[in-house]
Amino acid sequence: MKLLIKAGTIIDGTDRAGYVSDVLVEDGLIVKLSKDLDAPADQIVDASGCYVMPGLIDLHVHLRDPGLTHKEDLMTGAMAAARGGVTSICAMPNTRPAVDNVDTLKDILSRAEDAPVHILQISAITKGQDGRELVDMEAMKQAGAVGFSEDGKSVMDVVLYERAMEEAARLDMPVFAHCEDKQLVGKGVLNEGVASERFQVPGISNAVEDIITARDIFLAGRTGARLHLCHCSTEGTVELMKLAKEMGITITAEVCPHHFILTDEDIREEDTNYKMNPPLRSRRDRDALVEGLRIGVMPCISTDHAPHHEEEKAGGFETAPFGIVGLETSAALTYTYLVRTGILTLQQMVQKMSTNPAKVLGIDNEKGYVQAGKAADLMIFDVRQAYTIDKEAFVSKGKNTPFHGARVYGKVKATIVDGEVVYGG
Repeated sequence: MKLLIKAGTIIDGTDRAGYVSDVLVEDGLIVKLSKDLDAPADQIVDASGCYVMPGLIDLHVHLRDPGLTHKEDLMTGAMAAARGGVTSICAMPNTRPAVDNVDTLKDILSRAEDAPVHILQISAITKGQDGRELVDMEAMKQAGAVGFSEDGKSVMDVVLYERAMEEAARLDMPVFAHCEDKQLVGKGVLNEGVASERFQVPGISNAVEDIITARDIFLAGRTGARLHLCHCSTEGTVELMKLAKEMGITITAEVCPHHFILTDEDIREEDTNYKMNPPLRSRRDRDALVEGLRIGVMPCISTDHAPHHEEEKAGGFETAPFGIVGLETSAALTYTYLVRTGILTLQQMVQKMSTNPAKVLGIDNEKGYVQAGKAADLMIFDVRQAYTIDKEAFVSKGKNTPFHGARVYGKVKATIVDGEVVYGG
């Protein structure tokens, strides 16, 4: 299969300025970049006026499969990813049952072979995610897991978690940390402050995140584990990342679009599409996250795509589940709020949404770049197009987004996976 992409502006994953070129793809690989290529191809895609970028790699997605497929499943999640320009997604293990054994993992990976994008599965850290006994981490790696996480909660037993980090370090596998002090969060549902006071509900303090973030950073420094901090939301986490960098501790971290765009002040009515965990924080926290992204302390942008059924989200703040969807909106939101505003360059957006996530996973030898010899996982992005986000147009089963009706720039014209157009074109 030969694919020829014509006249796009290449953003290649490095700091190099964009340049106009054709891209020739053969058998799933980029084989040549050059102007005015005259090569036979089975399919030609016109990218004139658009950017050709590495396909996005989302490190933090909930596919709800197995066990919760009324919310999402492998195929609907993968189709949502394709619509959003995302070519690889890391599925979190907090399913029912949890992804804590080889049989469950192999079942998911087998079914994922039919998906339009790459589905990479993360293993639970403890059996049943109950925080008492480690999974067979080596067996899970051998079966195809790309990392370990207890996402949805933290492993509160620090001795057990240290053992998990030691094993992850031995296996050279990343640990994806959901930093939340289980006891301190209590029954909190919104950020402690403006939001909790406005709606008279229990609050979630910054300390809930900051305490476990500090613990995990120092454990990673002690064990040598490759720690990745998920869905960071506080000024404290940004400061701790700076400290870790000064101390020479190798840690990565992600920020989600909802946390670098919205604050608890934006919650004006009891709309549970504004309820996520960690919660929308203060303006000061939001500004610190944006600055962390700008200076590179926070190297990744992920979504924490967390679909729920509309009936589940129909309750009030104290009963509705945490979480919003993000796969179909992350590219446009990031471009609109960070690139068009001059906070990031388009090159930096690509690095934070593709190149750096590939490095976290250790797959940057093949993904995260538009270069000859790399995998032809690509996004064609038209930043000239403005449109209004419409949740009813989502292909995800989840419609739970606070960005319904938002005016954004940046339309995914096509998504290409292994050299095949899986969306648009």
